[in-house]
Amino acid sequence: MKTLSEITASNRAAWDASAPAHEETDMWKEMLKQAASPGFSVLDETLSEAVRSVAPRGKRVVQVGCNNGRDLLSLGAFGAVPVLGIDQSAAFLDQARKLALAAGSECDFLCADVYDLPADTPTGFDLGLITIGVLNWMPDLPRFFEVVAGLLAPQARLVIYETHPVLEMFDPEADDPFRPARSYFDKSPVIFEEAITYDGSEGGEAPASYWFTHTLGAVVTACASAGFVIERLTEYPHSNREVDYDIYQGRDPQIPMCFTLVARKRG
Repeated sequence: MKTLSEITASNRAAWDASAPAHEETDMWKEMLKQAASPGFSVLDETLSEAVRSVAPRGKRVVQVGCNNGRDLLSLGAFGAVPVLGIDQSAAFLDQARKLALAAGSECDFLCADVYDLPADTPTGFDLGLITIGVLNWMPDLPRFFEVVAGLLAPQARLVIYETHPVLEMFDPEADDPFRPARSYFDKSPVIFEEAITYDGSEGGEAPASYWFTHTLGAVVTACASAGFVIERLTEYPHSNREVDYDIYQGRDPQIPMCFTLVARKRG
């Protein structure tokens, strides 16, 4: 088994290799135009509602795993102050800076391994944000939440919007996509060797990336053990990931497909 640093380095290489294709999409070009408009936001109603629930106006925000910064910069539309986005992909952070420039935001971006942040990384933020897919790239979930807690001020809120781990049991490309293909409790990583895309298209070869499935119990326990009080955990029947997974929506019986978690740091 690879070490934690080897896994994060390989995932970083995979994301850097995938970034150029994202910047060529019509979706990116349209987002860059929209960023200059007042009230710019790409958040869906589920995440918007979770953000509103923590009274974000005036709160200084850090996002861990910010990708190209689109979600973090969207918080400006809710009165929050996007201050810092952290990601290990320099290529995606280049896009984040372009988006911030278009939005007229002074938000800063830090390229670093979340498990090895620089000693001078700013802390004391009022609000933390984690969005779709971040937790699954984390081989050590308890340590990840400890790092997140260290970035926040006492009584700060943390908002998470993630894919539900039950969805990880299914493979939309399987011959029978509705038959579970993986145990809910399987902790071994899923290894991908193709570029990471959002639209279900073929991305071509890329460095190996490691995707980890964590049960919902593991997520809640790691969050609580890091010093957070869980205020709300809400599960939803809609998909918030690649379009391939849309086939699992609107069925009877319906599986949970995503969730929001709102927590408060003790202190």
